[in-house]
Amino acid sequence: MSTRTALESDQQLRQIAPSHPSVLPSASTGFSEAVAVGLDLDAMIQPHMDAALAALEGTAPLLSGMARYHLGDLDAAFAPLPPEQTRAARGKRIRPSVALLSCAAAGGDPWVAGPVAAAIELLHQFTLVHDDIQDESVTRRHRPTLWRIWGVGQAINAGDALFGAAHLALFRLRETGVSADLTLRIAEAFDRMAVTIVEGQVLDLGFEGRPDVTPDDYLGMIARKTAAIVRFGAWAGALLAGSDEATAEGFAAFGLALGLGFQVRDDALGIWGTTAATGKAAADDIRRRKQSLPMLLLRDRADAPARTELNSLFATDTVNEGGVRRVLELLAAYGIQSDIEARIAALHEDARVALLAAARPGPNPPRDLLLATVEGLAVRAG
Repeated sequence: MSTRTALESDQQLRQIAPSHPSVLPSASTGFSEAVAVGLDLDAMIQPHMDAALAALEGTAPLLSGMARYHLGDLDAAFAPLPPEQTRAARGKRIRPSVALLSCAAAGGDPWVAGPVAAAIELLHQFTLVHDDIQDESVTRRHRPTLWRIWGVGQAINAGDALFGAAHLALFRLRETGVSADLTLRIAEAFDRMAVTIVEGQVLDLGFEGRPDVTPDDYLGMIARKTAAIVRFGAWAGALLAGSDEATAEGFAAFGLALGLGFQVRDDALGIWGTTAATGKAAADDIRRRKQSLPMLLLRDRADAPARTELNSLFATDTVNEGGVRRVLELLAAYGIQSDIEARIAALHEDARVALLAAARPGPNPPRDLLLATVEGLAVRAG
């Protein structure tokens, strides 16, 4: 994208991005529907992403093509995806949307938070590229992963480029009038958050195959790997709205609880979700011996013979189909699924309470969109 085009996009963004949505979702409205009837959040993010990604269009066109394939803009031949496929390939963009809506819910103009939201999305996508390599995942969102098409080395290059692009998007805060001091503060927090995510990934990989990992160990890990970026987005959005420190920390508490609940729901889907909903094989987390919360609760709750059996099943590199069926039987016998559902509900209630305490009181449509997001994520199927 040229400088002129980027500036024109920013001017258009000012015109099409109202400060508040005109229609509120009902309590049962899911996240995507809530966004569709409110703010055009994609329109606030995309110009900043496109401007940052333009830096990848140099002498190695494969780099830009791989990045945009992973982001859901292109197919494997680098042709544009049809609009109806693009949205599914891009994913829900929950993390950047939390930043935009938190800014609005704190009384600010969400347009100002657009660069932070774009940076969050690009950083998240960087982590997914590297996660797919480390986990040897062959598909993501029903499409082959980067490393499966172009190899591990080139996929690492694409992930690294997305990491750099995330910072280019972040420093576009000057385009929305944010002071240098606040920009630097947010940039430092952004990089510290990125280190925290990598710490979580190191812990996650280290947990694989270990029989001594506890549920508390796991929750500490996902607070880093998954929830840290949601926490940062809510906190940064509130700061960009002009909130004081206490209010920003209240939004951070909301983001942390929401991120934890999101990951625990992912854990449930990794075992009990359908292939049609998740894009992955049913019970794939068992097959891969993933130390997710359901498995840790089962290990913690099982009697000695069942725990010995579980350790034996997880002693091989992968669990075979008979082993998968047996683990599912043990999970059912010890009531793990109902326990997980209760924990998800509690975490989302924590998020709801924190948001209500931190957000601007009175009529507040962006806050209500975030509340609808909380409810939608608590019951999502994929």
